[in-house]
Amino acid sequence: MGKKKKKRKLIENIEKPTKIPQIEETVSFGKKNYLLFTLGIVSILIGYLTLSKGSMTLAPILLVLGYVILIPISIIIR
Repeated sequence: MGKKKKKRKLIENIEKPTKIPQIEETVSFGKKNYLLFTLGIVSILIGYLTLSKGSMTLAPILLVLGYVILIPISIIIR
């Protein structure tokens, strides 16, 4: 009889869903974040405009500045 009760308890424990605590993180952007993001977008737009004009030195610099530096920094900085 003791074995049946243990098996029943084990089965009941397995069937019960376990609650996993969930951590909610909110991303809050401040004035500095929006400013850096806007500068990144402006840098990218100017980069594409200069690329369409034929600039092979300034355009890549502006594009890399926007995509690789300004936009990621605007997301990372709190």
